[in-house]
Amino acid sequence: MYNEADALAELSDIPPDPPLMRSICSQCERPTSVCYCTSIPNPRLCPSSRIILLQHPAEEKRCLRTAPMLQLGLDRGKCLTFRGKYFPGRHTELIDILNSDNTLLLYPSTSAVEITAVRENCDKSPYNIVIIDGTWPQAKAIYVGSPILHKLKQVKLLISAISNYIIRTQPSDGCLSTLETAAYALAALEGDNLYKEKLVEPLKVMCEFQLKNGAVSHQSKEFRIKNNSYPKLIGKRLNKVLREAEVMKSELS
Repeated sequence: MYNEADALAELSDIPPDPPLMRSICSQCERPTSVCYCTSIPNPRLCPSSRIILLQHPAEEKRCLRTAPMLQLGLDRGKCLTFRGKYFPGRHTELIDILNSDNTLLLYPSTSAVEITAVRENCDKSPYNIVIIDGTWPQAKAIYVGSPILHKLKQVKLLISAISNYIIRTQPSDGCLSTLETAAYALAALEGDNLYKEKLVEPLKVMCEFQLKNGAVSHQSKEFRIKNNSYPKLIGKRLNKVLREAEVMKSELS
């Protein structure tokens, strides 16, 4: 007698269809249909200074990240990434970097000086430019939880540029992606705008593709609040970010 068990046994013998696999670029590790590698600087840029990324673990899970673009755009050894929530943590090789006299922390604290002043007032030695890679709350948590960072000379960018990362909502108009932050910092310290022009190209290409395939351009939260189009209540954290952005803009004017 043919029963349900026999039917299930027959079904189990049927080989499953192989999953449809998209071709992946071996360099940027994105599907080849959305690969941005043709816009990466070739040859890679080789500044005298180097970027040190302290990356929050949550950043690695994001689909559209800019840190890999930075690593691909700079020569080998010119962009080092360390992941964690507290530093130096288990990264013993990071201790010497953070204790170096030529290490700068790009962080908008009240004691931070404008980055171009460093180049104008010093001997133009190669620098380690430390950038915290994460959302603003994540970056602040890393800074607060890593006392060694408090001892570093802190610098900031005073620019009025709008981020090219237009498919992601920024807190304010002056906020930049990790890639753009590094590009502007290198341009300032190296005295060469080539860095901010060439390094940002992959981001522009990626955003252009996303916009052509259903993504929408995002205005900053600051812009939407000023134009009464922000759909949520403004919390204390966002209020503080916006106040800090206003202070930065007043310094620019």
